[in-house]
Formats: sequence, C-alpha cells, structure tokens
Amino acid sequence: MTDAELTAMVEKAAECGAKRALRSIGLQDETAMSDVRDLRSLLDAWRLAKKTVLTTIVKAFVVAFLAAIGTGVAILSWPGK
Repeated sequence: MTDAELTAMVEKAAECGAKRALRSIGLQDETAMSDVRDLRSLLDAWRLAKKTVLTTIVKAFVVAFLAAIGTGVAILSWPGK
C-alpha cells in the first residue's frame, strides 16, 4: 500500500466518521450550517446578557453604597443636632 493510498483511505474514513457524528446529532441536512450559526448567535447573546446583568448589579450596589454614605453624612451634619 502506497502513502497516497493510505492517505486517501484515512481521509475517507475521517469523512465517513464526521458524517456519522453529524447525523447522530441531527446536523446532516442543508440547514445545518444555519442552525449552528443560529446557536452561536444565541450563545453570544446569552453571554452579552449575562455580562450586562452582572455589570448592572455591581453598579446598583455601588450607587446604593454611595447613597448610604451620603445619607450618613447628611444626618451627621444636620443642623440642630
């Protein structure tokens, strides 16, 4: 068996294995590429939403902390106390 024949046989086996794997998860048809693209887009949107929520929560805690400090300073410096 020559190197070229061995290479061709390995490439064919890899291609058959890849097709079988894609078929087993339901990505064997023409719409598979758009399905994967949609899934990636959905995952990107999820990651962005998660990051935005965490950023908003941190900002809310910082604002609440600064408001508490401001309120404390105002109470301590209130005239008549």
